[in-house]
Amino acid sequence: IELDPQEAERLGERLAALAKRQQEQPELSLLYFVPDARKAGGAYVTVSGQLKKITDFPRCIYLTDGSRIPIEDIVAVESPCLCDDIA
Repeated sequence: IELDPQEAERLGERLAALAKRQQEQPELSLLYFVPDARKAGGAYVTVSGQLKKITDFPRCIYLTDGSRIPIEDIVAVESPCLCDDIA
């Protein structure tokens, strides 16, 4: 999935809003690309959980269950806490 510039900007805004609230460990759902280790291609996966932290190096989102998702692979993010911050 290729995000157009407007979608990419909106995704960046949503991630920034989550970063501001990471101390609250909000619930979220992420849609991201997982490359196939054996051949070209991969699949899009949705994961849900509680945010643990967002790091700049490496640029990743960590969930409380130990999941680590590279930010460059994320194509969509949803969270109830974003309703307050982003229209």
